[in-house]
Amino acid sequence: MVPTAVVCPDKFRGSLTAVDATDAMVAGLRRAGFDTVHGIPMADGGEGTLDALLAGGGATRTTRVTGPLGDPVDAAWGVLSDGTAIIEMARASGLALVGEDNDALRASTRGTGELIADAIGRGAPRVLVGVGGSATTDGGLGAVTALGWALSGVPVTIACDVTTHFVDAAEVFGPQKGATRAQVALLRRRLERLADEYLERTGVDVRPLDGGGAAGGLAGGLAAIGAVLESGFDVVADATGLADLIEGADLVVTGEGHLDASSLGGKVVGGVLALSADLGVPARAVICGDCVASSAEEVSVAHGRAPLTLRDRAWDLDDAQARAALLAEEAAVELGTSVLSGR
Repeated sequence: MVPTAVVCPDKFRGSLTAVDATDAMVAGLRRAGFDTVHGIPMADGGEGTLDALLAGGGATRTTRVTGPLGDPVDAAWGVLSDGTAIIEMARASGLALVGEDNDALRASTRGTGELIADAIGRGAPRVLVGVGGSATTDGGLGAVTALGWALSGVPVTIACDVTTHFVDAAEVFGPQKGATRAQVALLRRRLERLADEYLERTGVDVRPLDGGGAAGGLAGGLAAIGAVLESGFDVVADATGLADLIEGADLVVTGEGHLDASSLGGKVVGGVLALSADLGVPARAVICGDCVASSAEEVSVAHGRAPLTLRDRAWDLDDAQARAALLAEEAAVELGTSVLSGR
């Protein structure tokens, strides 16, 4: 029987996209002796979701929209073979677009709403929105306003990579978007008032929704006008047919740049490991840039194999990032050789 492996990592932030990480690990397992290796780049609704979903086929579109601080942005989005539109909000309203120049009080999700409206206007039968990497804490008001407070009867799914509640988005995410302590307090008051407005206008109470605070409340705002919130990992796994490929595999490899407690709580690494265990895959492994010791121990105990880190194969962190693709391939060779020899 020919041994089969499935490679399904998230991105290694700052060094490898999920596609690049997948390619490197696939190459390593083939060098180790695996003839059949399926590569599926993964994401959990955050940055990289568009590339992960288009890796299996689809078309890219570009629309000029309003950036987070009002400047025009040419934002890429995708269309799958069934017509589903894939929107990655970071492409229109992301922190990477403004960096240290972000204005936490002014940053708006309007451009994301414009992208969704464009997809709907072009006849998309369904829209999937990944909501990680935002510059915003506007509660989705910019997007909702751009959409005219309606989704025109089109099903919209929000792929959430966190479970934060709507009004908590200010404290949880505001500081990383440049908000001072005083601004965080102001943003929270804004979200509280906006939650009242959403309830009054739509009848939807966004406060208790798990994930409603994703992207500074964008998820909650879109939910108020009819969108459905789902686990980002589950959305991407379903769209890529991950379970069907994993079932019957001899080895499943996942990974990301930094393995910590959050990695194992519903994000890609934790989701892949749990799914693989449920489907009875005998060998399950993680390749990561570096890791927190407690999380490495948790993986070892639950899945019988310690994570392989790129940091252990490099002079320092800078070297690990610079040679990430080569080191990921070498780690996969080591892993594949170990699995095939029964170690």
